[in-house]
Amino acid sequence: MGSRTKAREIALQALYQQDTSGGTGLEVLSGHFDPLDSETQKFAEELVNGVTAERANIDGLIEKASTNWKIDRMARVDRNILRLAIFELLRLPDVPVRVTLNEAVELGKKFGSEESSSFVNGILDKIAHAKETGALPKLN
Repeated sequence: MGSRTKAREIALQALYQQDTSGGTGLEVLSGHFDPLDSETQKFAEELVNGVTAERANIDGLIEKASTNWKIDRMARVDRNILRLAIFELLRLPDVPVRVTLNEAVELGKKFGSEESSSFVNGILDKIAHAKETGALPKLN
């Protein structure tokens, strides 16, 4: 497993924990770093801190892209996979869109329900397409 894939898994687990019990990004990450190399740790921190800082904007994009789904009705795993991937799409231009989408789908398969990967893929495709066409609302 690549270091960025591992960092995404750790970031997802930390975001899930944060969604469930609160805390800051660094607090929830602190229990996940035992045998990690510095590159993996740095990327996981960037993801968690970025999602935490931009969560309201990201959640707004998720709700606009999802049909008849409020963010609080989505499975915690699914909404945190979406948050993670949308942060990457919007703020990490060095990561190709296809890589972000594929990694998110794989996270859905590994950590979510049977429907998670399809659900995540559908919403991310809409957001990625809106970004490509310039139809995505600008974030602060």
